[in-house]
Amino acid sequence: MTWSLTVALGARAYPIHIGSGLLSDPDLYRPHLLGSQVMIVTNETVAPLYLEQLRAALIGYQVGEVILPDGEQHKTMEVWNRIFDALLHARFGRDCTLIALGGGVVGDMAGFAAACYQRGVAFIQVPTTLLAQVDSSVGGKTGINHPAGKNMIGAFHQPRAVIADTSTLATLPQRELSAGLAEVLKYGLIRDAVFLDWLETHMAELLARDADALAYIIRRSCEIKADIVAADEHEAGQRALLNLGHTFGHAIETATGYGSWLHGEAVGVGICMAADLSARLGWLTEADVGRIRRLATSAGLPVAAPADLSAERFLELMAVDKKVQGGQLRLVLLQHLGDALVTGDIDPNLLRETLEATAH
Repeated sequence: MTWSLTVALGARAYPIHIGSGLLSDPDLYRPHLLGSQVMIVTNETVAPLYLEQLRAALIGYQVGEVILPDGEQHKTMEVWNRIFDALLHARFGRDCTLIALGGGVVGDMAGFAAACYQRGVAFIQVPTTLLAQVDSSVGGKTGINHPAGKNMIGAFHQPRAVIADTSTLATLPQRELSAGLAEVLKYGLIRDAVFLDWLETHMAELLARDADALAYIIRRSCEIKADIVAADEHEAGQRALLNLGHTFGHAIETATGYGSWLHGEAVGVGICMAADLSARLGWLTEADVGRIRRLATSAGLPVAAPADLSAERFLELMAVDKKVQGGQLRLVLLQHLGDALVTGDIDPNLLRETLEATAH
């Protein structure tokens, strides 16, 4: 069964297709390919698994490929530039289309290249990890990392379509599956407490890769994100809620060196830290915090920050965050389960207590 939904952005609206076996369906690509030139951007892990399937769906087009090294540590300007080398060497024009085949790193880098090549060309997301299927492939955030901060160089550039083939999750390492579940938990926490209840009772099925359960969480996550992005494409308001746990998590990723912690693992800890701070502010109960930690643990996620990451270092890294405005740190916190807000009105002593309590 295939589900399709739309990210409603007027003339730039685009479909998200979710289902098994979609990757090799030429009819899903054809409406979104502007010209005859297609550049597939993938990585060394995904290419042996799925590159030929995708090429077979693009018969009749001039197809090139860029195979990047795998891992967050390669989400750099130097590696990103290889995409431009390939496009220019093949003499691809402004009517070319890039296809991102892989996880969040591939999607972010290919999307950012598409935003910049000849001042903007089309691209399609074909996410192959759970995290990319539920989150990073939707919404048009693209970019690369800088040693001082994650995703600090990038652009908003919407894809023309998202094609999420759930059968690709069969080859996903278990650690990567758990990392994707962090973003799924986020959606329940910020917008849908009933979804959160469902996750509690179906976590074993998700970890066992039950096809129906996985398809449901991908669809529900995309529905929530599509609704938020349609209302606030460039993160002027409510879209910032999608960053629950991310300010803490990005600090962990930057401090430990990109790649040693998976993004979803760092976000899982960040969500627990945001819950802890929310409780210290009197919004969540201790029972709520315990429930969130148990959910994260049941998903196979860590719930504690690195022991050697001091509160001072945390604060230093969190100061380099895209939600900082006028020099003031703003965080996404929880008023209730299923109800989040962005606030800069945070007692620094309570924040320090959270940083010290959750690094152990």
